[in-house]
Amino acid sequence: MSMQAQKMRCAWVKLCLLLSLLLQLPDSQAKCYFQAKAPCEYDGKQFSLGESWLSTNCLLCTCLHPIGVGCCEITQHPIDFPDWCEAHYDSQTCQISVVQKANPSLPCVKSVEHEWGSAGSPEPL
Repeated sequence: MSMQAQKMRCAWVKLCLLLSLLLQLPDSQAKCYFQAKAPCEYDGKQFSLGESWLSTNCLLCTCLHPIGVGCCEITQHPIDFPDWCEAHYDSQTCQISVVQKANPSLPCVKSVEHEWGSAGSPEPL
C-alpha cells in the first residue's frame, strides 16, 4: 500500500471516529455538518488536524485536514415546554432559555397556575 493511500485511510478512520463520537453525545439533538476540502482556517487563524474552534454562529468545528472540516451545533434545543412559554436564543452565549411569552424577562417554571411536565408524563387528574 502506498504512503499516500495509508495517509488517506488514516484520515478517513479519524473522520469516522470523530463523527461517531460527536453523534453519541448524551442527550444531544445537535446537527453536524461536514464540508469536504474546506480550509482549516477561521478568523484569519490557521488550524491543524484535530484542532477545534467555536464559530460566531455557535458551531464547534474541527479540522480534519486534508479531508475538510466537521462542525456540530453546541446549543441544546428545548423540545417540550408549554404553550405559554417560548424559547429565546442568545447568540453571545450560545444558550437557549425558555421564558414566559407574557413576560420574557421571567423564566418558564412550573407554578400553581401553570402545570407542565415532560413528554410522556401523565396529565394530572
